[in-house]
Amino acid sequence: MIEKFKHLCIFFSGLIVLVPVILAGCATTPPKDSSNICEIFYEKDDWYDAAAAARDKWGAPIHVPMAMMYQESSFRHDALPPRDYVFFGLIPWGRVSSAYGYSQAKTPTWADYVRETGNSWADREDFEDAIDFMGWFIYKSQKVNGVSKWDAYAQYLNYHEGWGGYRRKSYNAKPWLKKVAAKVKARSLRYATQLKTCEEDLQKGWFMKLFT
Repeated sequence: MIEKFKHLCIFFSGLIVLVPVILAGCATTPPKDSSNICEIFYEKDDWYDAAAAARDKWGAPIHVPMAMMYQESSFRHDALPPRDYVFFGLIPWGRVSSAYGYSQAKTPTWADYVRETGNSWADREDFEDAIDFMGWFIYKSQKVNGVSKWDAYAQYLNYHEGWGGYRRKSYNAKPWLKKVAAKVKARSLRYATQLKTCEEDLQKGWFMKLFT
């Protein structure tokens, strides 16, 4: 009897350790098909609700921050910028910026977001917080620089260069960045077209989906 009890204890102790690890792995892996926004939301069924909440809160159409997020992190929760190197590029020395997470938000900008929204528990590794941050940034870009929330090209330039850099047109000295912004725009339009085919289904609650 004592031996059986010991085995049960070991078994349940193992579950306590493994289950959070398994769940964390499932929750944080990038979508299998990032080329289709419908497939992303079907696989990550809580992501649509988070993206829709950000849209309703900040007025940012879902396809714009999603296209920007793909460009920034490929939907990896722990994405980091490239390493910086010193001594003729031979010795790694930190990162080129403080950007981190799904949205690749830089630490000072993230701090501004937390302060302005009061979202003190926000985490850059959490999709819901990251998409809300991007919605906030898109909203601010419209307020500060008059950029349409639907203009993925200009919104991405704001996101990359900052509001001051965009006003100074710093992107004009970066032809490569304009090409990247064009890619973001193209992806956003593709996502918008795809979303029209599945959003009605995505809007159904889990209970209604049982009968469809």
